[in-house]
Amino acid sequence: MHFIGTVQAAVTATESDGGPTAAELDAIELEMPVITAEIALLDAQIMTLDRPLSELDTRRIRRARRRVLAARRALSNQTAAATVTAPGGAA
Repeated sequence: MHFIGTVQAAVTATESDGGPTAAELDAIELEMPVITAEIALLDAQIMTLDRPLSELDTRRIRRARRRVLAARRALSNQTAAATVTAPGGAA
């Protein structure tokens, strides 16, 4: 009878179990403006969960949504510009 415990370490082990790679950290850093804008939107929405919306709450949520859209647009434009100028791209 073969025990799976002896094979399991070889099957489940990966090269880097220590954390994110440099490329993953760079991707997170690139997306950080979007992440912070989404957190601000979530905070604005959470503040209004237990009460009716006031005019100030409505404006706060609308502003936060615009910031999220602007951050996503900037990220999209930034990645699109990087792919256009990347060497080896399609002509």
